[in-house]
Amino acid sequence: MPRSMTGFGAAEGSVSGGRLQIEIRSVNHRHFNLQLKVPAELLPLEAEVRERLRARVARGHVTVAARWTEEPVRAGALRLNLARARELVDAVRELQRTLDLPGDVDVGWIVRQPDVLGAEPTAEPALDAAQVLGILDRAADALQAMRDTEGASLVRELSGHLAALEVALGRVERRAPGRRVADRERLRQAVATLLDGGRLDESRLAQEIALLAERLDLAEEIARLKTHLAAARAALAQQDAVGRQLGFLGQEMLREINTIGSKANDAAITQAVILMKGELEKFREQVENLE
Repeated sequence: MPRSMTGFGAAEGSVSGGRLQIEIRSVNHRHFNLQLKVPAELLPLEAEVRERLRARVARGHVTVAARWTEEPVRAGALRLNLARARELVDAVRELQRTLDLPGDVDVGWIVRQPDVLGAEPTAEPALDAAQVLGILDRAADALQAMRDTEGASLVRELSGHLAALEVALGRVERRAPGRRVADRERLRQAVATLLDGGRLDESRLAQEIALLAERLDLAEEIARLKTHLAAARAALAQQDAVGRQLGFLGQEMLREINTIGSKANDAAITQAVILMKGELEKFREQVENLE
């Protein structure tokens, strides 16, 4: 069943001693378009993330956002500046002797002073790519589940619009033969009025009626519209991305409906055409949400 282009999925898991959360959102777009909002250390995985999501998402603007809920362990060696510590101790003792102050030098106070105790600079921890991609896959599974659910709802709605189109087209098809008779009678009356009691040439009238019938015949448009409706129903039953195909069929259906309207010359057919245009507009709006 076709999928919606709108969806959301999230997953969280352990990576290199920390915890990483990944969220994936998708909205409508004519093509596959990926945007990453991730910590700098995850950027080297961009190509792999793109390929994994492209294999799942045919169309849509996809945003991948990742954040650390717990930072990875960054181990660094402690650095003790003994020279600085001795300077501080000597300065405090000198201050005690000069001002005759009681008390001992507090070790805790010394290590809290700048440049006494610190950590050596460390490189970013090596991330386990398999763990990161595993979280990505789980988030993508959740995204696809929502897109499937939304897609099923869209298919039901689109099928309803197609059914309404078929009902209205049936009215046109049933009305078309009777309209020919009405057109012939209107033409006969118009000619008789123009002749004002003169002789009516039945053969010439028959010729004009035949020409009029050819110009206003709806058989081809009805047949093509039926074909497009059947193709749209078949597309909705597929598992592939069919949004573009349905968009094209919507354009072709509008072309046939407009032609029927221009040839209508009949109130009942015109009314059916108006109904078909309304249903087709709703159909085409919803098709924009399909992958």
